[in-house]
Amino acid sequence: MKSAVETLNPTRVRLSIEVPFEELKDSLDAAYKKINQQVTVKGFRKGKIPARVIDQRFGRGAVLEEAVNDALPKFYTEAVNEGELNVLGQPEVDITELKDGELLAFTAEVDVRPEIEIPDYSGIEVTVDALEVTDEEVEKAVEQLRERFAATNPVERAAADGDVVTIDLQAKVDGEVLEDGVADGVSYTIGSGELLDGIDEAVTGLEAGGEATFTSELKGGSAEGKAAEVTVKVTAVAARELPELDDDFAQMASEFDTLEELKADSRKRLETTKQYDQATQAQERVLEELLKLAEVPIPEKLLADEVQTRKHNLEHHQLGQMGLDLEKYLEIQGKTLEEFENETSEQAIKGIKTQFILDELVNKEKLNVNQEELTEHLMRRAASSGMSPDQFAQAVVEGGQVPMLVGEVARGKALAVVVEAAKVVDTNGEVVDLEDEEEAAEATAETTEAPAEAATEDKAEDKAEDKTEEKNEA
Repeated sequence: MKSAVETLNPTRVRLSIEVPFEELKDSLDAAYKKINQQVTVKGFRKGKIPARVIDQRFGRGAVLEEAVNDALPKFYTEAVNEGELNVLGQPEVDITELKDGELLAFTAEVDVRPEIEIPDYSGIEVTVDALEVTDEEVEKAVEQLRERFAATNPVERAAADGDVVTIDLQAKVDGEVLEDGVADGVSYTIGSGELLDGIDEAVTGLEAGGEATFTSELKGGSAEGKAAEVTVKVTAVAARELPELDDDFAQMASEFDTLEELKADSRKRLETTKQYDQATQAQERVLEELLKLAEVPIPEKLLADEVQTRKHNLEHHQLGQMGLDLEKYLEIQGKTLEEFENETSEQAIKGIKTQFILDELVNKEKLNVNQEELTEHLMRRAASSGMSPDQFAQAVVEGGQVPMLVGEVARGKALAVVVEAAKVVDTNGEVVDLEDEEEAAEATAETTEAPAEAATEDKAEDKAEDKTEEKNEA
């Protein structure tokens, strides 16, 4: 076999491949054997028909077609390896010459990963939010804990903001009560905003036994999005009583003996959260600066596939779970279809550039991923997908997605190298020391998924659903 590589542009090549006919022998033998198992000829046992008879009865062309289809992938792979090409996606193959007994020649056009020069990133400098926890934030955190320990006591008065009311609801559209528009005994905290728009105004001022009617757009159900006439009846009113903020509360709500100790712990927890947010912010901003420094050609077909994958995941997984379609989603977001498609394309380009640059950095720095790092990342991804680690791991393995997860972790480690070399200062001008690099790298891996493969979680969920259905059917 002879092969030659022609560079069409920085991200696409054409392979020209010539195969002497003697190298097709194995594929020809396989073709005759396959046809032998599929046809019958009177006077010959199945599978024992001579090659000359197959040629006479079914045509030499059918044999050659079968042999070429069998041989092309093997010779294409050999040419790719010989040319040391890093191909992306499937090739477009064109048979240019086929002479029986002499020669097979074909071309294969395919996208390739572009050669990227890693820029000098040592001069990157970014600014992040200062790590400050205010007294007001501490008080708010303690107040939220206090809310969790509030007691409710029935009262005989009109309902007011913050009260918990028990209500019966009935929704009508065009004068007809909806089958799924009736609910009794619903507990609702006035002012929480957890039910329909307008319900707070309707129930405020009502005593037990009182009712009111208001109009609101339904947020779900069979008449989602339609204006409905809603009748609400209050059957009970209860006041929420918050515990006193003292040492007794601290002992009841935590492992601490005093309120001051509880506040000190709340401050520490807020500082930890802000440290993590600060590290994440540093990673995102360093990545933005790194992308500005590097020239990265984008393969057109890979970009088109990535855009399509992102749109498919949004429409068939994320929006589907929320009971929305793309049209309704765009209406809620206040975007046109053109704006959405432009944003999706920009996000896809950023994702591809990120992968290419960080993968090149992985190779340059010779970064490896150990089993512990991969396991930790897999558990995080499982948790984010709402699946058990075992279930997610099985789906990933069956879907051949393990190399993709390894790539995510490796890219996270590569970005951590860049972050470590960058100068990070806060809004007060103080240099930020990002100590927890391992956690930072793992967090970054979540945002460096491989383009056109970012649907791993969706694929894993699909496999899990398939297995659940199989069990139910069984």
